[in-house]
Amino acid sequence: MPFTVHGLPVSQGIAIGHVHLISHALLEVNHYHVAPKHIEDELARLDDAVASVHGELLGLKAVTAAGQAHSEVGAFVDLQLMMLADPMLIDAARHLIESRRCNAEWALVQQMEHLVEQFRQIEDPYLRERQADVVQVIERLVKVLLGHPGHLPPKRRDGLGTIVVAHDLSPADTIGFRDHNIAGFVTDVGGPTSHTAIVARSLKIPAVVGLHHVRDLLEDDELVIVDGTRGVIIVGPGDEIVEEYRLRRSELEIERSKLNRLRDTRATTLDGETINLLANIEGPKDLPAVKNANADGIGLYRTEFLFIGRDTLPDEEEQYEAYRAVVKALPTKPVTIRTFDVGGDKALNGAHARMEPNPALGLRAVRYSLSEPKMFLTQLRALLRASAHGKLQIMVPMLAHAQEIDQCLTLVEKAKTELRAEKIKFDEGVQIGGMIEIPAAALSLGMFIRRLAFLSIGTNDLIQYTLAIDRSDEAVVHLYDPLHPAVLKLISGTIATGARYGLPVSVCGEMAGDLTYTALLLGMGLRNFSMHPGNILEIKQQVLRSDLGELAPRVQRILKMDEPARIREAVERLVG
Repeated sequence: MPFTVHGLPVSQGIAIGHVHLISHALLEVNHYHVAPKHIEDELARLDDAVASVHGELLGLKAVTAAGQAHSEVGAFVDLQLMMLADPMLIDAARHLIESRRCNAEWALVQQMEHLVEQFRQIEDPYLRERQADVVQVIERLVKVLLGHPGHLPPKRRDGLGTIVVAHDLSPADTIGFRDHNIAGFVTDVGGPTSHTAIVARSLKIPAVVGLHHVRDLLEDDELVIVDGTRGVIIVGPGDEIVEEYRLRRSELEIERSKLNRLRDTRATTLDGETINLLANIEGPKDLPAVKNANADGIGLYRTEFLFIGRDTLPDEEEQYEAYRAVVKALPTKPVTIRTFDVGGDKALNGAHARMEPNPALGLRAVRYSLSEPKMFLTQLRALLRASAHGKLQIMVPMLAHAQEIDQCLTLVEKAKTELRAEKIKFDEGVQIGGMIEIPAAALSLGMFIRRLAFLSIGTNDLIQYTLAIDRSDEAVVHLYDPLHPAVLKLISGTIATGARYGLPVSVCGEMAGDLTYTALLLGMGLRNFSMHPGNILEIKQQVLRSDLGELAPRVQRILKMDEPARIREAVERLVG
């Protein structure tokens, strides 16, 4: 009998295919003693597994470097390579093999559990992210040691794809499947803003996560349907259900192909208001996707991906070349480059790494930049030099205090003075803007408006900080709610205040690229959306169908509501 399982929809679309269970290898580890004369052989087994996984990760890194994968993945591959070289992991496992005369798999799992327990006691969002990477690295090693690294099946004769079902999938795992006929992803854990979900969306592969013990409910080769729009898995569907979903999938594909016709159409509402649809990128490798969507510019260039996962910081020349490449590629369009947003779940390596009791509330983003003025000045010089080649704007993340803005502007002037003395060209009128990611900033906009040229709302962090929700923690991710009345008041208030004082405001978080919220944001008065380039055309289609004169009063009524269920129903009616 067919049955359904409900989870969190994180990547839209419909997939019909056969289950391929990814082994949860850590559950299969047995403990056995190794004779003294075989200890050296057991250590060699461990070393061979480390070398094998190291090569596997380097291969994934090459994929990202060649621009064949979402560029954010490179940072996570680097992090796992760092874990693999960490003496707390591998050397400790070697010591266990020698002292306890045990097998390599068991030694690795013992050390993993020791490290994970340390992370759990600290109860910190960033360390929980590190915990997941430790587990994923150990699982890679154990799979090699057990002799089943998890190869995917060949393409099936019935033309159906493979539905990958796992306890968890790292971003690197999803990229590793790119050459296979993968139709969908299903995992026990995860949330809508997890990095794996973001990668699945960038690959346009339907995905449902947060299904808890779905791996235990399914069998290899079983027929399933993944509805990534509704968050539903249908197990063992009959012919009629399969045919219904084939039809629905065909309709979605036709709609998607029609979207390409809108590429060169200006995003204008029915009542003649022009909307700017910009792209979020991590570097020059994302430029082809930006051009394919004909984005109106770059609303967010995340420079921290130049910094993460390396022991040495990029010098001024390396940064300048990366920024210039993007600015020159879009000479007539605005390119907004964010100064590096490190800390929290994006940590630096080596001498620049720091341990904090609560990194999400600690020395991150602009706070980190101002604590390292030499490093910050290097980035500002590189940004100013790149401004000579187009319409570059500089954006500072996580501002909350007037003195932070003043210190940033002082360093910008210092960089300009140095470049003038060196007779290096830059745009004297380069605009400086700030991100609204903290409730305190959204509630005290006056100091921003007096000092800055534009604002951008980072909804991911704004929601997280407003609701005190760690969006990477599956235990509370269901409470992460973009439609919470407090969140809506902060977003709408920022947009309205910007409009009142003639200051451009954009939204660059996940909300900007989600069709669920397009009409709501338009009705609030938002005119600048920044999103993953793959979402631009479907958002444009919604813009073209919208009448702002009709939306605005309906949205104002929604903003007066304080019951989440009523708000959600009203927002759904906006789109319907």
